[in-house]
Amino acid sequence: MTSCATSRRQLLATAMGLAGAAALPAFAADKYPTRAITLVVPFPPGGSVDIMARQYTESLGRTLGVPIVVENKPGAGGSIGAQFVARAKPDGYTLVASSQSSHLANPLVQSNLGYDPIKDFENIAILGRQPNVLVVHPSVPVKTFAELVTYLKERPGQINFASAGAGSMGQLNAESLLLSVNAKAVHVPYRGGSQYVTAVLAGEVQFALDNLVVFLQHIQAGKLRALAVASATRVAQLPDVPTFAELGFPALNQASWIGIAAPAGTPAPIVTALHQAIRKAAVEPAMIESLKSRGVIPPEEMTPAAFEKMMAERLVSYGEVVRKAGIKPE
Repeated sequence: MTSCATSRRQLLATAMGLAGAAALPAFAADKYPTRAITLVVPFPPGGSVDIMARQYTESLGRTLGVPIVVENKPGAGGSIGAQFVARAKPDGYTLVASSQSSHLANPLVQSNLGYDPIKDFENIAILGRQPNVLVVHPSVPVKTFAELVTYLKERPGQINFASAGAGSMGQLNAESLLLSVNAKAVHVPYRGGSQYVTAVLAGEVQFALDNLVVFLQHIQAGKLRALAVASATRVAQLPDVPTFAELGFPALNQASWIGIAAPAGTPAPIVTALHQAIRKAAVEPAMIESLKSRGVIPPEEMTPAAFEKMMAERLVSYGEVVRKAGIKPE
């Protein structure tokens, strides 16, 4: 990142600290926005990113005084929609619902991606965090995380785990777990979330480590067994399931995130206006209750600079996972 970009982000972080969470800056309120804002979701309708983005549109539109129009641009694990926004005019009227798929996994495992997740975006705010959960099919004879580790070590390369595709966050999460416990298993990639969840439920594969949102109802129905969650604290819906930190693996306690980003070069007052509108929506009681009901952690206050710092740190840590697991960019 250039020194100019660094200075700009430092100034923006200072502005975030000085601005009140409930009020929009005078410049932004007077001159932005004056027309509808497009929020690109780089995934098909109905997925976790799409649901989260749409959950915020009404509140954001009410605060900003213009409609927020969701436009789905799926493809290439979120890369097509993210690249579209990276190349859009940086005027605050084209945004993207970012995620660890589009802004973390893809930059690490896709060659010729066409965008940099930090340099090509103003990463504005987090909409929510989604705990990951380690699940096993009931046919696997383990009841605890420790038993699973032993089971894996006694059967090196004989146990399968599923993900939504090669290089997906589901694969990176599981590979990180295997590296942490010095065990081996076979990755079975599927084409998308619905297919791999179906495979886990059918017992075609033995375990998975991915978003709680897609597994929660199946855990509650007894169709899958949860052994650990990646969350700062235990999940309310699964109070008996320990966190990875409790089990002695704090590095695995990385809940995924969904956020909003704008093209790089978007003026700081516009970024500030959007950040404040998102924060206002995030603390509404109805929003908090709705997020929690789906197993989503309401977002903490995080400046754009802090958001990008977190992203940069995860790019480094997961980059090591990609290297050590031998995952080759496609």
